[in-house]
Amino acid sequence: MRAEPVLHVVLVAPEIPPNTGNIARLCAASGCRLHLVEPLGFSLEDRYLKRAGLDYWPWLDYRQWPDLATVCREHAGTPMHYFSSRVGRPYTRAPYAVGDMLVFGNESGGLPERVLRDNAARTYTIPMWGCVRSLNLSTSVGIVAYEALRQIKGF
Repeated sequence: MRAEPVLHVVLVAPEIPPNTGNIARLCAASGCRLHLVEPLGFSLEDRYLKRAGLDYWPWLDYRQWPDLATVCREHAGTPMHYFSSRVGRPYTRAPYAVGDMLVFGNESGGLPERVLRDNAARTYTIPMWGCVRSLNLSTSVGIVAYEALRQIKGF
């Protein structure tokens, strides 16, 4: 039996196998549980996914879900923080705590507008000061997850 995770990382309809593989490695290294919300843009047997995660898959604590509504229903009462490049509140202002869920959209479109609208008070962004419209998904997850861990663990 695995210990309860310090955080949950939720990927909604991820599309690019190496991004998910990198995020899986991050979750295995940091004690986070990875939640993959369908549809997935790849098979979990994808060689690029496995290569990015290297040999850490046996230590990865992950769940697969048919949709975000099911995740929310199964984790009712668990604080959820949503992330998007289309909002203004920085991720450093989120009040992270043990057991929180960090929810990220897919590479091409992010989280659906309805999800952002329904959760506006709990939606954050990673500030950018250049001409790009978004950061790579695995980079974004790493930035947010380690800020949350810093706040929780005090390092």
